Amino acid sequence: MDNNQFTCCPYYMSRAICPSCNGKLGNSSQKFTAFSGTVTRIEDLNPGQNDASAGCYKLMSVENKNRGPVNFVISPGTYFVDHEVVELGDEVTGFYDSNAPTILIYPPQYPAIVMAKNTEYQNITVDYFNNDLVSSDGNLKLNISLATEVILTNDQFFSKYPRNRNLIVVYGPTTKSIPAQTTPYKIIVLC
Repeated sequence: MDNNQFTCCPYYMSRAICPSCNGKLGNSSQKFTAFSGTVTRIEDLNPGQNDASAGCYKLMSVENKNRGPVNFVISPGTYFVDHEVVELGDEVTGFYDSNAPTILIYPPQYPAIVMAKNTEYQNITVDYFNNDLVSSDGNLKLNISLATEVILTNDQFFSKYPRNRNLIVVYGPTTKSIPAQTTPYKIIVLC
């Protein structure tokens, strides 16, 4: 049976692979959710019958003592903060779009948009930041300084002000105000 009758694009596929996505990836309707834990397994995932994508996708199992296991689908478009290589036993945080459709399976399986190794002195959040650079949940406000590096996912400088966009924010300490305020070390703009 040929399954080409569906015009939808698997969420983890890039626009180059799936032209029917029409630029719907990376928009402000995404609601990013984080899951942190220890990497327990990394294996190849073959999302289709196309041999050209063999080896390009990984299935990364992350286990959290309080919330159980989660499988992340790692695609060529998944952004790894600081381009770090993740290995078994690493403490990581994966960010996925909780508004995206998911398959009903246990353990849950989500297409990873961003993956980050957890470090002691660095915090990472992925969210939509409004015109005032306040996160969508209202919990974090960004104060950009001259030392804040603002780049694209390809490490090129972002020349505009990063308001009203989905951002990966790498930061340290925050104030105890509401919303908490921070001066980020780095902002990666998800275009």
